[in-house]
Amino acid sequence: MSTSITIRNLTKRFGGVVAVNHVTLTVEPGSFLTLLGPSGCGKTTLLRCLAGLEDPDGGEIFIGDKLVFSHERGISLPPGKRDLGLVFQNYALWPHMTVRQNMTFALEIQKQTRAEIEVRAKEALAEVQMTGYEDRYPREMSGGQQQRIALARMLAYRPKVFLMDEPLSNLDARLRMDMRAEIKHLHHVSGATTVYVTHDQVEALTMSSQIAVMREGVLQQLDTPERVYHYPANLFVADFIGNPKVNLLEGVIDGEHRVDLGSFKISMDTRNSTGNVIVAVRPEDVMISTMPVPGAVDFTAYSVLPAGADSTIIAQRQETEITARVMGISTINLDDKIWLSFDPKTLNLYDKESGNLIVSGDGANTVMAG
Repeated sequence: MSTSITIRNLTKRFGGVVAVNHVTLTVEPGSFLTLLGPSGCGKTTLLRCLAGLEDPDGGEIFIGDKLVFSHERGISLPPGKRDLGLVFQNYALWPHMTVRQNMTFALEIQKQTRAEIEVRAKEALAEVQMTGYEDRYPREMSGGQQQRIALARMLAYRPKVFLMDEPLSNLDARLRMDMRAEIKHLHHVSGATTVYVTHDQVEALTMSSQIAVMREGVLQQLDTPERVYHYPANLFVADFIGNPKVNLLEGVIDGEHRVDLGSFKISMDTRNSTGNVIVAVRPEDVMISTMPVPGAVDFTAYSVLPAGADSTIIAQRQETEITARVMGISTINLDDKIWLSFDPKTLNLYDKESGNLIVSGDGANTVMAG
């Protein structure tokens, strides 16, 4: 049975560096939470604190109803008492042990019966499609096969919580895609609460039920993948998520419900805000026409980058540059005149000074040439 995880006001320091800064979050039973962010943001440190591999400097951690760490109460259960399964980036398989021995070692420590150990190992290997590899050593397998064994070992242990620290980073791009599908399927079958660490936004968006975006030890946004992508809480999240990157257009509020972007103006809900702002729009939400369209603004195609399934188009108008993405191979050529317009529901408005979201696009927006 899956269980919840509750982290309250957790802080971890390394000397004068605050790696995790008063983080509070809840992971619902059976959910798949990804800790996402650039290197040094604190995501792995947070996972290690959860696993019991690091002692935080403040806060509390609950796994289900069990308090496994409390700085104030002086409680810190060792990893073996937290009922967790861990998979690391480097696989952490014993090189002198066969697959069977790697699989059964922890179960023997648990003092499971030989019959139960055999059943668990057999079922776990079948889940990751590695039946028949029982007598091989890690050196006799590829990186992808070793990672499958590491996952199977965790499955055989049957913990309440799965913890994974960038388990796919050492694999090539094609194998990473395959393993994402495997891990997502394993999570679905097991129903175990899972916390997954990665810097790869594609992994986070495709595998998670929730994403926690971190920066410099601070939790920036905790939300569903859809909302993190379409409604980023601040400019850091907006800029970090998405490929090609989101268009961030600097402007100033010019009267009621209108933003002056320099080379053109756009009407949108500004929530009575004033001053300098930034309008954000995803490349796939920019609509392109090769003919004039009412309400659209004329641009010039600066660069066209076909990539088979889609094409990226860089458009320029005076000092403004906008990236758009269209499906398939585009027929637009360099230096062609094109007209851009925007989906009314996809524009987000941010305060330039604080970087925080003012309003997400949910009303009529019209573009006016300036």
